[in-house]
Amino acid sequence: MQAEKTFSGMMRALPPLFRMDEAKGLGRTFKQQWGGGGNTLKIVLKIFTGGQGLLKNLRDLGRVKVGKIVPNWSLAMWEIFDEREAGVDGDRRYSYRELKDRVLKLANALQGLGVQPKDRVATMIYNSMAFLEILNATSLIGAPMPFVNWHLSGEELRKTINLRTPRVFIFDADLLEEVLKIKDGLGGVEHFVVLGGDGPPPQGMLSYEELLEKAPATRPEVNFLASLNPYTGGTTGIPKSSNLYDSLSYALSDLAEAPRETFENFLPYTMRAFSYFYWFGGDRICDPVSRNIRSLIVTPVYHAGTAAGWAPCFMLGATGVFMRKFDAEEFLHLIEAERINWVFVAPTILQRVLALPDEVKKKYWLGSMRSLICAAAPCPPQVKRDINRLFMERGAHGPVFSEYYGSSETAIITILLPEDYEEDERRINSVGKARCGDLGIFVEEEGRWAGPNEIGRVMGRTASTLALRYPGSEDKLHESIRIIDGMEWYDDGLLGYVDEDGFLYLTGRLKEMIISGGVNVYPLEIEGMILRHPAVFDAAVVSMPHPDLGEVPIACVQLHEGKDASADDILAFCREEGLHGYMLPAMVEFFPQLPRHIDGKIIKRELEKLYWKDVERKG
Repeated sequence: MQAEKTFSGMMRALPPLFRMDEAKGLGRTFKQQWGGGGNTLKIVLKIFTGGQGLLKNLRDLGRVKVGKIVPNWSLAMWEIFDEREAGVDGDRRYSYRELKDRVLKLANALQGLGVQPKDRVATMIYNSMAFLEILNATSLIGAPMPFVNWHLSGEELRKTINLRTPRVFIFDADLLEEVLKIKDGLGGVEHFVVLGGDGPPPQGMLSYEELLEKAPATRPEVNFLASLNPYTGGTTGIPKSSNLYDSLSYALSDLAEAPRETFENFLPYTMRAFSYFYWFGGDRICDPVSRNIRSLIVTPVYHAGTAAGWAPCFMLGATGVFMRKFDAEEFLHLIEAERINWVFVAPTILQRVLALPDEVKKKYWLGSMRSLICAAAPCPPQVKRDINRLFMERGAHGPVFSEYYGSSETAIITILLPEDYEEDERRINSVGKARCGDLGIFVEEEGRWAGPNEIGRVMGRTASTLALRYPGSEDKLHESIRIIDGMEWYDDGLLGYVDEDGFLYLTGRLKEMIISGGVNVYPLEIEGMILRHPAVFDAAVVSMPHPDLGEVPIACVQLHEGKDASADDILAFCREEGLHGYMLPAMVEFFPQLPRHIDGKIIKRELEKLYWKDVERKG
């Protein structure tokens, strides 16, 4: 059943919606981040009176046509905030007044290039303020914005871009050489726009800054669609495109495609999807100078998880501080220098920070931090403890580590907060409880839902999964959507269990599970044990062939620089920590560096192929 937006349906849905704790928390968050009740009232009034005027806005609202009303939200914020810092990009600082002018110019420039609602404007750029400019401009005019991974090259890059057939492709000047190699194979791209660079762009391409210079800073023809369009699955072949612009926009847009759920049932999922602003402390965080969230954006903007870092800038008036490329010491320096109180990271970032010499870590005051949000890959519990210890030693008021589980398809499902593991220290081993969607553990072999502490397949149900489509590869949807007891669930291919209090513990990916002599072996459990060894920096457990058992686990280990340990040391440590039998690695091998994707996930297929070369693979 698809959602049909009607005024009567909206009126029925709103009373229970506003009674939700998540709605109340979001209300407090907007009030806090928008600068109090006075500013909030001004912004709300401008939303309903701006643009086409109060009467036409009310008429459209009565028809549940909001595409020309919602842009007033952003425009009102920018006008009210005015000289508040919108972003910091290297030595350059941008006010909200400047952001507004540049966004309006870009929106008009894109429409001047022929961009229509639902046309794609793809980007392949490093972390910079230009990301917020393009995101806001494309959202105003309803043009999805595919985030292209700048690590891709050649045929893989060409296929990834062509999957979404963008009309405009904006890319960083440092990536020009890669783009030129495939330019002739990008038949759908009408305009190539170069961001940055010292000289003029090549013939047939446009300069980003020149586009802005020639365009007016006036209100464009607006038709709102939150334009975020990340890719997913990029470590295992050509990525798929995730239509988050539909699911997260549906209640706020006339362009978004309807979810596979009634409007009244879908709205609470939308409210829960955005509730992470509140759960991660948005109703309390207040910089002493700018009075808002100040977010350090360090993970690549093409990664879906990075939205947890930039979304407060998009919706709440936060200040975004951009790191073009990650450096562990600079990360600490920027937290101190820019009074950072909110950051999204992958676990590998925390590991690199903790690996810094003590004298470097002690140079920086980190007392401004309130929410350090981690996701994208499993974070070892000891890393969680150690990063809390570092921040509290350097001035933080208490534990700062938070975590979520989600994906490009689901957005956020579970959230782990400091108060969770302060109440019960065992919970630090979990990824939190379902706060932004529904969660279930399904025992596939028996066709039933699991009980507490019983391992099964992790199933999620969120606003994003209910509208998921994979534009350009729609046929892939059936691989992950399941109908169980008449309801639609998303299967992420993960295994885990939920305890009596609803906290989710991940045990690994189904495709990574090792079946040794008929016994299921979960690599994540072994990796977590090995990572407790003081000499170990990183670890990955993969399968290797065995003549009798079929396959057995092998531990691939990267040591801390300057520390030593032998294979026997690692195995003895595992035994002391309780690993035995099939769970004990059959072998330990050492690597100078384990292959990790930039989002923090270990690329295990590169390790496994070392051991399965010329061997017939398991079923």
